[in-house]
Amino acid sequence: MLKVGDKAPDFKLLSEHGKEVTLKKLKGHKVVLYFYPKDDTSGCTQEACDFKDSIKVFEKKETVVIGVSRDSVESHKKFKIKYELPFTLLSDESTTMLEEYGVWKEKSMYGRKYMGIERTTLLIDEKGKIKEIWNKVKVPGHIEAILTKL
Repeated sequence: MLKVGDKAPDFKLLSEHGKEVTLKKLKGHKVVLYFYPKDDTSGCTQEACDFKDSIKVFEKKETVVIGVSRDSVESHKKFKIKYELPFTLLSDESTTMLEEYGVWKEKSMYGRKYMGIERTTLLIDEKGKIKEIWNKVKVPGHIEAILTKL
């Protein structure tokens, strides 16, 4: 389980444009890495649009915003276009990175158990260290909580 102060695990995932993104290449930037369950669902759309609405503030604070889910590159591309999202979305269909970050968990809905992404956000500093972790994120007010930490 990752905790504040840990070095964030490097990753190599494809963006919505099919380009490879690694944490190592983002060194020197603060990174908000947010994990969400599924493209184009109500909570995930609201969260993405909240990030979009505040992107200028993140940019002023020299912070890169990246969303990660298990959806395909093609799904991310459609989601990004539909909502005009101004940040990168990464695809982890294999769940390798999701498991490494501890967000791929057993969930339960209507008594049925299944594996899925627990909505989580990490703030990573310029040196790759985890500065803050928000687990079991509730979308309303979340952006404000992140901006307060920046």
